[in-house]
Amino acid sequence: MSGRTVFLDGKRVTLAELPLKGGGQAAVFPVEGDPGIVVKIYRETPGDDQERRLARMLTMSPLAARPTDANQPPELAWPTAIARDENGRFIGYAMRRFGEPQHVQLVGLFTRVQRLKLFPDRADWRFLLGVAWNLAFMTARMHYDNLVIGDFSSSNVVVDANGFVTFLDCDSIAFTDPVTGELFPCLMHTTDYSSPERQSGSAASRQSDDFALAILVYQLLTAGNHPFGGVPHESPSESTVKDNIASSISYVVRPEMVVIPRGTVDPSVLPPELLTLAKAAFGPGVQAPAARPPAEAWLRALDKERGQVRVCPVRPLHTFGSHLPTCPWCTRAAVTGHDVFNGPRPMTPTGPGTLQQEPVPSPYAALTVFAVVIAVIVLIVILANA
Repeated sequence: MSGRTVFLDGKRVTLAELPLKGGGQAAVFPVEGDPGIVVKIYRETPGDDQERRLARMLTMSPLAARPTDANQPPELAWPTAIARDENGRFIGYAMRRFGEPQHVQLVGLFTRVQRLKLFPDRADWRFLLGVAWNLAFMTARMHYDNLVIGDFSSSNVVVDANGFVTFLDCDSIAFTDPVTGELFPCLMHTTDYSSPERQSGSAASRQSDDFALAILVYQLLTAGNHPFGGVPHESPSESTVKDNIASSISYVVRPEMVVIPRGTVDPSVLPPELLTLAKAAFGPGVQAPAARPPAEAWLRALDKERGQVRVCPVRPLHTFGSHLPTCPWCTRAAVTGHDVFNGPRPMTPTGPGTLQQEPVPSPYAALTVFAVVIAVIVLIVILANA
């Protein structure tokens, strides 16, 4: 609807004609004359419970006690105002805008073409490891603040050029009103990241977040491979990731059960401690939520590896875990002719280069002392209270 007028806490604004994105539940529109915000409009008239949820969220300041670097974007796209139509009916809410080119969906890191396009000369394995650390840190921090992400997927998280992550669609986050005690559950989920109990209709929990986190960390460390991909040998050809999750069939744990997709990166690229966590999450942790490694466990293991990454002396954008004697990406390129991190044209050999990037360790910038100190302090607080 061109020129649609809405009111944000009583202030009249005009929405753009076309949405930035839309789904089955809502569409997100830019605001004419204000590039810094967007308005999410629900397709169906929201109920009173959703309006109460948004009203309570506007009184909250999640993660406010955590100091951050001035260059870091907000970690949550939290609602900033309730949106109403000309008749005063609740129809949605406003939030800060996060979009390209400054912010891209996490899924953009899962293919070589998108990595090279969106993160040129930056998105190597070290960068992916750092993004995974940020994702685990944010999950642990949100759980510490009694927030459950609920609809946790590669499409609901954006990442900037420095590896900072921001969570979108915060109106689906589960929380308990600290004043009234009312529980606001998460009713949404994305099947490729949903634990079996979520697929069966159970409420979102920290453990269901931990399941989605494990999948996302694994995808980042394997440059995009889903740990429940492939078709089981004794299964119809239309078997899906959702089916494999429900059946506890992951090639990371049970490779003999699956026809593994061609081009899949071998799980051994994960350092041993991280691979152990992955096998726990995708093995016993599938059906037993208590067996899933919590976000803090991923955070410890990822933090340990960040300072041990090795740099390939032959090809640019080839970095890898210290547990490997040789560059796995060079070996893979020699065998398959496909370089996971570089373009198809021949590359000039390069040296190790210099360290860069804050707070994600990368071969292109130096870590700031401030960011390191803050991260360590907050990590200690989270682990001490875990």
